[in-house]
Amino acid sequence: MKLKDYKEAKWFNGAVIACIGVAFFVLLTNFPFILEKIGHFLGYFHVIILGMVLAYILNPVANFFYFRVFGKMKRYRFLWSVCVLLALVVVLSAIVLLMGIVLPQLVQSLAQFSENFDSYASALKGLQESGPLKNILEEGSLDTVTDDLFANISGWLKENVGSILGIAAYSGKSLVTGIIALILAVYMLIDKKRIAVEFQRLMKIVVRNPENRLGILDFFLRCDVILMNYLGKTLLDALIIGIANAIFMLICRMPYVGLISFVVAVTNLIPNFGPAIGAVIGAFMLLLANPQHVLGFLLFCLGLQFVDGYILKPKLFSDALGVSGLLILISTIVLGNMFGIPGVLLSIPAAAVLSFIYKDYFLPRYEKK
Repeated sequence: MKLKDYKEAKWFNGAVIACIGVAFFVLLTNFPFILEKIGHFLGYFHVIILGMVLAYILNPVANFFYFRVFGKMKRYRFLWSVCVLLALVVVLSAIVLLMGIVLPQLVQSLAQFSENFDSYASALKGLQESGPLKNILEEGSLDTVTDDLFANISGWLKENVGSILGIAAYSGKSLVTGIIALILAVYMLIDKKRIAVEFQRLMKIVVRNPENRLGILDFFLRCDVILMNYLGKTLLDALIIGIANAIFMLICRMPYVGLISFVVAVTNLIPNFGPAIGAVIGAFMLLLANPQHVLGFLLFCLGLQFVDGYILKPKLFSDALGVSGLLILISTIVLGNMFGIPGVLLSIPAAAVLSFIYKDYFLPRYEKK
């Protein structure tokens, strides 16, 4: 019997549905194992994948120099390479500048916490003797807690010297990996045109139908527009939030302006839960330095996130992504559980891509049928 004869049989559709159901059940029951194997396989290419991600991030900056800054110049062969190198310098300079602001204040905050630890213990002891903790803690219990804390920290350090050295070695390995990936990203960007030509040739071989080929290319272009739109406006939103936070802290003469504002801006990149995380971390840093500023800082963060959520972000995005809040929340939870922090950061563009696939490809096709 030919395939056409099988399709016309009464049992064919039921058999296909049953096979799909069994395959889907097997996939769900073995999903963690399958995901682990996929992750293990992709681990062999993690440097290349990281290089592709870095190239994707550097590309808009290089395009800015190529089309905006040098737009009226003749297109010499080396001009694109110069733009790529300029993009690399700009991004690395921004990273060095941020680290120059954050790291000294981080070291200063840790040193100040170490110096003021005795005063914190004395303040807690005063609360124990005459404050609200008088009836909760027994006399001398804080001294015991402090001694036990230092003893536990010392014991933990002695027992985990190997783990600490392993973390240091892993950090050094990650730094080397990042440098190699950055070099790969530069080479990928310099050869971008040649890679695009080779990709088009491959598409002609794999997808023979010109309409299908154009449809696939249009799909990737739309994904690119969504992702770049999201990244650009999210970074701008985080920058505005960080600057507003820094101005408020400077006016109120709070300590660690650069460090806390950087933390608030970075955590603001995390959808849904990021602003709360930044507020808690900033409040904890202020609690160690000057507890009087904590309440004002938390109230300002609450007001700032209200303005950001209901005024700033709607103005920036202007419904360009067209994604419901429920889909974003589901995407954040699922991708966060699957891929951790990278999954959380990419949850909104992933939800936007799924939304336009459903609205522009899936629904119209089945509505016609």
